[in-house]
Amino acid sequence: MSLGDEHGHGDLARADDAYGGQTRTRLPDGAGDIYGGARRTGRSSTRGLITVVAVVVLLIAAIAIANRSGGGGSGATDSRAGDHAPKAAATAPTGRQPVTTKKDGIPAGFAHDEQGAQSAAANYAVVFGSAEMFDTEQRHRIVDTVYAPDVAARRQAELDNAYSNEEFLSNIGLDKDGKAPAGQTFVSRTIPVGSKTLSFDGNSARIAVWYTSLFGLSGSASTNPVSESWYTTTFELTWVDNDWKVTDFQQKDGPVPVGRDQRASTADEMTKAVEEYGGFTYAR
Repeated sequence: MSLGDEHGHGDLARADDAYGGQTRTRLPDGAGDIYGGARRTGRSSTRGLITVVAVVVLLIAAIAIANRSGGGGSGATDSRAGDHAPKAAATAPTGRQPVTTKKDGIPAGFAHDEQGAQSAAANYAVVFGSAEMFDTEQRHRIVDTVYAPDVAARRQAELDNAYSNEEFLSNIGLDKDGKAPAGQTFVSRTIPVGSKTLSFDGNSARIAVWYTSLFGLSGSASTNPVSESWYTTTFELTWVDNDWKVTDFQQKDGPVPVGRDQRASTADEMTKAVEEYGGFTYAR
């Protein structure tokens, strides 16, 4: 989420110390009338064709490698490859299966190791950026579940003050209870792209999560259409009550990829997508 100034998000920005320290929880700036079918200026059709061809070539190569490796199980390796076997790419999905337990609907019971801390941070980025944070009851549940006990009570009051600011809510198109107008759907989703460990000492960790955020109101009458933003949030985590909990986090913009030459979806298409496609929980 991003707290922009020109679209009336300044009120929550002034209350951003709700997260403590240097934290900034930011709601993405408006993107103009993207529902008008505006097209981003970008790469030429020739460049786009080259990109498509490159992707196809990569897919063919991947299939060929998979077929060569045979079906000897997930742990099988080609003994002939030796030390020359290709190493896993840094951007490839890695790690064990996600956690299978939840507390109040939020993934919980993460492993007491570096990977468990990364899994926790990715999931916490999702819940902090969710539309549920704008509902008082659900926000209380999230804070009590995600924050460390000695931090949660203080954060609860500060967040209530920030998220109940009527001027802020009005500026993003919601009523005083955080509800969208009739015929419109409020969208606030975080989609993690990757995570990395900045520090880890067994019972505390600093984990950076890179993600994209969707935020706005879908619907033909929306004056704040759903737009995309990119952020990196660094979570301060501590091991308490047999799980990773948040003590603080800081957010910054980007890295932001170059936008492709794609037509923005109509309000109806966006509303349908939001209603039909459920969000994910994340763990490595």
